[in-house]
Amino acid sequence: MADASLDQPGMTRTSPERREASAPDALGIGGEKLTDGIRLGTLEVRLARSAAEIDWAQALRYRVFYEEMAAVPSPEMQAQGRDFDDYDGVADHLLVIDHARGNGPDMVVGTYRLIRRPAAEKVGRFYSSDEYDISRLASYPGEVLELGRSCVDAGYRSRGSMQLLWQGIAAYVFQHDIALMFGCASLPGTDPDALAEPLSYLYHHHLAPPDLRATALPERFVSLDRMPKDRIDPRRALNILPPLIKGYLRLGGFIGDGAVIDHQFNTTDVCIVVKSDLITDKYAKHYERRSRDSQAG
Repeated sequence: MADASLDQPGMTRTSPERREASAPDALGIGGEKLTDGIRLGTLEVRLARSAAEIDWAQALRYRVFYEEMAAVPSPEMQAQGRDFDDYDGVADHLLVIDHARGNGPDMVVGTYRLIRRPAAEKVGRFYSSDEYDISRLASYPGEVLELGRSCVDAGYRSRGSMQLLWQGIAAYVFQHDIALMFGCASLPGTDPDALAEPLSYLYHHHLAPPDLRATALPERFVSLDRMPKDRIDPRRALNILPPLIKGYLRLGGFIGDGAVIDHQFNTTDVCIVVKSDLITDKYAKHYERRSRDSQAG
């Protein structure tokens, strides 16, 4: 499953009252809920509120994955101009909306699909289980969250929209007391030898500990260990990695063992695992620092 051009930025609020709030309130956990939205200028992040808004997210996904990234749609997807599957009906859909673009499909400029354990149980499995043995992750104590289908419109791949998506995820984590996040992230292309250095870098420097290690299914397993550690240039390998994967690594994320070739999406997938206290602690400290700076000013 492809994820398109997301980065891991800092967090920003526009309201002075919210800038001075405690971390949970600033992340939308106090008087407001994520369904009420978090604003940054004309942009807003919130959960989809209707079937129509989910349809608009599916339209964005189709434009990015199939038209821009040349994934191969099913005949039904091509006819409708939508990316969809069985998980869309049970998932929460995080949206970045630009109110300057009116009220319709074009206003959705970013999206993330969020699947918690109760939602996955309605389908019978998590999406990632088609590529990985995620039994250790699915049975992790506490609530778990699968992240996927992330994409941003080509005209909005800037810091502001990225900030809002991550701010929305942090708020969702707080609201639902998420303990662990995971999902498939993608590198472009289906030739693992061409990706030998970044894949090997992930294996040697960021492999998940055994209790959090998803493993690619045997019939789909592609080794990450394609180069000796001493032959890897970490700086060059990081530069090759997509922004989304680098963002997860900056949060302290881990990589499962093995890559998976996804020919439909023209990508090489890896499994990302992030303990949620890393994201919540990071953002709590961010807002505590902003509050102190504001009071000092």
